[in-house]
Amino acid sequence: MNATLGVYRWELRKLVSQKRTYLGIGAAVLVPIIFVVALGVQHGTPNDVAFGRYVRQSGLAIPLVLLLFGSVWLFPLISALVAGDIIASEHHNGTLKTILTRSLDRGHIFLGKLLTSITYAIVALFAMGATAVVAGTIKSGFHPLVSLSGTHVSAPRSLGLVAASFGIYLLPLVAIGCFGLFLSALTQNSAAAVVGTLMYALLMQLLGILPGLGGIQPYLLTTQFQAWQGFLRVPTDWAPIVRAAWLSALYAGPPLVASYLIFLRRDVAGE
Repeated sequence: MNATLGVYRWELRKLVSQKRTYLGIGAAVLVPIIFVVALGVQHGTPNDVAFGRYVRQSGLAIPLVLLLFGSVWLFPLISALVAGDIIASEHHNGTLKTILTRSLDRGHIFLGKLLTSITYAIVALFAMGATAVVAGTIKSGFHPLVSLSGTHVSAPRSLGLVAASFGIYLLPLVAIGCFGLFLSALTQNSAAAVVGTLMYALLMQLLGILPGLGGIQPYLLTTQFQAWQGFLRVPTDWAPIVRAAWLSALYAGPPLVASYLIFLRRDVAGE
């Protein structure tokens, strides 16, 4: 455990020193600011999405609208920036052999990298959620939110539901990151892994809208990005939330195991 934590701390320090780290975090912060500024200069509302009609009535509707907008492409891309690079960069820089000489086995290194990629996804989500809540409250006030069932939910409870929504959204996002980790280990190319991870998410989104494939839509990973809406119903609809939990684990498992096996067997003699 101490060895894994040591790798985790080292990976976090490397992450802080890399410019691409701030691209994802910066986007997560800028998107809600741009959205709120746009609300300030325009008079319309995004009525075609859930909670869109309420963005001028409660600032707590804004992070939920942004979660809908960014669920399929923005956050998978942000997660892929790190998950797709964290192993491939060792190949590009020729540093894995050096790491292995520090009395660390590959299992500790792999686990440390996995934890780092998950941490980055959490930080990016928190940055967007916190910025959206603060900016939204400044623009539209800290007021009760109208649930998807049409009932009014007090502002403090709505804030808790927003936090829970971001938490359940994290589950399929981690599964996407696991696929990025797999491509990072397999291709040993950061750009290919990042693009491949994003294409993976977009492909499942495409499968969900193709005619004749409606039966598989509830079981696609991208569908689980919307499971958080179960928290915004009265009473809480636990079915999509529970399904998102076990399906996300199911999607995360195979690429995670595959990336671990590839990492274990990788030849570093020539590095």
